[in-house]
Amino acid sequence: MKPMSNRFNLRFTEASRRRLAAMGMLASLLALFGCDQQKVDEAMKKAGNVARDTWNSVKPDSQLFKGIEIGKSTEDDVRRQAGKPEIVWEEPDGGRRLEYPRGPEGATTWMVTTNADGTVRTIEQVLTAESFAKVRPGMNKDQIRRMLGKPTKVEAFRLKQEEVWGYRWFESPTDRAFFNVHFNNEGIVTTTSRSDDPSKRQGG
Repeated sequence: MKPMSNRFNLRFTEASRRRLAAMGMLASLLALFGCDQQKVDEAMKKAGNVARDTWNSVKPDSQLFKGIEIGKSTEDDVRRQAGKPEIVWEEPDGGRRLEYPRGPEGATTWMVTTNADGTVRTIEQVLTAESFAKVRPGMNKDQIRRMLGKPTKVEAFRLKQEEVWGYRWFESPTDRAFFNVHFNNEGIVTTTSRSDDPSKRQGG
């Protein structure tokens, strides 16, 4: 029997190889078809799940929900177009909230809310100044996750006894920055802050 570390490394290597192969194929597709969504989708039908998942993870925001109609399209339609959501929240009225973060390098997170009958009610990009303004001290991690989605990064500061969730977002049409939510040891928001995107400090 092989040591567990070797088995893990083997699985990791195989998974990495499959993902790299899928990304190479996607690069070829984009070179051939550009942003022709129909042709890319046709090629994806002939590819495996890894390729489809990889394409959905890098698909431009403008293509993510292409063809989805408010009040007509269903959750199944959204999943076929945008892929599997990061997490699904159950709403009090029987609807659902599907989370589509575009990180770690992206600066948007999309939330799709459905009605109780499964039709799409809203599609919104939540990493905005308006959303950040709703964050208040006393809120918990679940409330923040449901509001803003998966953070771009999570940092723990033992001396300060706090955890900070950082969200990369477009502070202006061309500049990205981080909106940070600070939690105490009980997972309660204490404050928020703003910081530069590392790529900006590095001249990127």
